[in-house]
Amino acid sequence: MKTYLYLAQIVIAVAVSVLVLLQARNAGLSNMFGSTDMGIYKTRRGVEKTMFNATIGLGVAFMLLALLTVIITG
Repeated sequence: MKTYLYLAQIVIAVAVSVLVLLQARNAGLSNMFGSTDMGIYKTRRGVEKTMFNATIGLGVAFMLLALLTVIITG
């Protein structure tokens, strides 16, 4: 049982890392070259919104899975 919990944590951690890196690449690229539209609020739509929601969901799942692992193996 512990092996499956550890494996699930690794898979979720990699998925969260990939999603965060993909979001950071899209957000910071224009600001790196001196973009001046720093004060404009941009709404998330389409794939960007889906990635944002998936990141939140996987983060919560990772936290709950970590707590479950500590309770079971503790």
